[in-house]
Amino acid sequence: MKRILFVCLGNICRSSSAEEVMRTFVKRAGAEREIEVDSAGILSYHRGELPDSRMRMHAARRGYKLTHRSRPVCTDDFYHFDLIVGMDDRNIQDLKELAPDVESEKKICRMTDFCRVKMVDYVPDPYYGGAQGFENVLDILEDACAGLLESLTTSSAPDN
Repeated sequence: MKRILFVCLGNICRSSSAEEVMRTFVKRAGAEREIEVDSAGILSYHRGELPDSRMRMHAARRGYKLTHRSRPVCTDDFYHFDLIVGMDDRNIQDLKELAPDVESEKKICRMTDFCRVKMVDYVPDPYYGGAQGFENVLDILEDACAGLLESLTTSSAPDN
């Protein structure tokens, strides 16, 4: 079982969407028993809230139902998850500061490192922007999640 945690600042736009996009791709691939996904935020400001209503609306147009309740990253996440995926450099830096040890820090990576088509360095926060920002985030996440799933399912090394 591979466990993946997606992380952004508040866990109400990017990471919650990445979680649902990846969950959908994992289901389509029939890999629910091999891959577990979750999401969290650097901040606890939105704890318990559903994703942003605009993000839910744009995601629903593509067939994704965002139901995750926001939660902050905790120390246990670094031990439970195999991969901790940040949406931008600030998230990556914050995660490295939160990591309890060097081994945990090695689990941290950038979402856009898995993009196959989009040439972007980070997933931009759409919170203060307009509709196009939410659509752009979903475009990037679909590309990156497809690449991430491919990297997980074509890995030839067995887990021990």
